[in-house]
Amino acid sequence: MRFFFPLLAALTLGTALAHTEVRMQSPAPGHTVAAPKTVVLRFSEPTELRFSTFKVVPLPTGTTPDRAAADALARKDDGAVRADTAPRLSGVAARLGLPLRPHLKPGAYLVAWRVLSDDGHPVTGHTTFTVR
Repeated sequence: MRFFFPLLAALTLGTALAHTEVRMQSPAPGHTVAAPKTVVLRFSEPTELRFSTFKVVPLPTGTTPDRAAADALARKDDGAVRADTAPRLSGVAARLGLPLRPHLKPGAYLVAWRVLSDDGHPVTGHTTFTVR
């Protein structure tokens, strides 16, 4: 019995400190595909969309995905360079489809996000895919 309560506390604490994760992405990370119409992200938990940011942009040549993601998430006036249609998002969702502009040019693209976890911590991430 003396091990039960510490074990229960450890398991509960781990659950309480869990952050939102992207569990599935389409196009799959690093894949080369024909120009998709939508980027899909599936999260580990429902996410409050109005407190979240999602962007799809061309990956600049010579820039690391980490640097490009930080730059993309910081920019406000980027409508002209975005590959997504910059939809206004609201509600709560565990799955999100980001519509893309038609006729994406061949090249590497970055999908960047910043979401607010249930515990109030912002979580950022990114992935890339290539259009053939």
